Amino acid sequence: MSKIFRVAGAAATVTALAAGLTACGGDSLEKKSEDSVVVGAANFTESKILAALYTGLLEDAGYKTSIKTVDSRELYAPSLEKGEIDVVPEYAATMAEYLNLKKNGPKAKPVASSDVDATVKVLRELAEPRGLKALEPGEAVDQNAFAVRKDFASEHSLKTLSDLGKSKQKIKLAAGDECPKRPFCQPGLEKTYGIDITGIDPLDIGSVQAKQAVKDGKDEMLLTTSTDATLDQFGLVLLADDKKLQNADNVLPVVNAKSAGSEKIANALNKLNKVLTTADLTELNKKVDAERLKASDVAKDYLKEKGLVKD
Repeated sequence: MSKIFRVAGAAATVTALAAGLTACGGDSLEKKSEDSVVVGAANFTESKILAALYTGLLEDAGYKTSIKTVDSRELYAPSLEKGEIDVVPEYAATMAEYLNLKKNGPKAKPVASSDVDATVKVLRELAEPRGLKALEPGEAVDQNAFAVRKDFASEHSLKTLSDLGKSKQKIKLAAGDECPKRPFCQPGLEKTYGIDITGIDPLDIGSVQAKQAVKDGKDEMLLTTSTDATLDQFGLVLLADDKKLQNADNVLPVVNAKSAGSEKIANALNKLNKVLTTADLTELNKKVDAERLKASDVAKDYLKEKGLVKD
């Protein structure tokens, strides 16, 4: 699921926080000791993998850890601010826009961009008054991306979205029903790349139905994410966002500044951001989503393989 589209739900009705926060065993949040760190994870594969990577690094640094899986950002963010959760894996642009909406309301002017440094700078400015701290971003990015059939790409010599625009092909796009209004979706594809979008097939973002529609030739392209691990199964390939239409949704940890703002924690977590790539994250997602391995096992193997933890 796209992190950027998920921002649109920031103003959604929030159910009781206690009902939304659960541990692996279903325990409610409890007071923790100073040497323990609670890592929050949203309820989708990639977030669970990142949380498991964080706990591995923190345990290697001497902390006791636990993971709290939470349905949505609207539920875990207040708990992060309270220090009930200490750290969450986040996405720079999406978190910046979430905090922007919290501060300035639904009509807030967007603050994120394709420039990761500028986006992280504004994220930190918005996070600090709320008692939060954004750590260093990594190379790994999970942002909106567009995929076509491999044979379609080969036939028209397509590697980038610019190539698609120049090809003058008429494109029916499988995407969320908000796509016609979102600047990074239909309007952006048309204005930035000159792509001829003839219509939107409302099959949601990166869904199996959307991928099947493109595979079958019903649609020419779909909106998904840059770490989608199942494209190969449908004979699909991403086209590069060569003009940087999408915002910089680089992966980074966001911590409660009081409970987890120490240099020791930052140093432990920053080890991952120096190594993890978008391709790595895609492969980790594949191991869980396609190969049905456990997120905790996948994370443990990766940390050992990269030499990020002691054996």
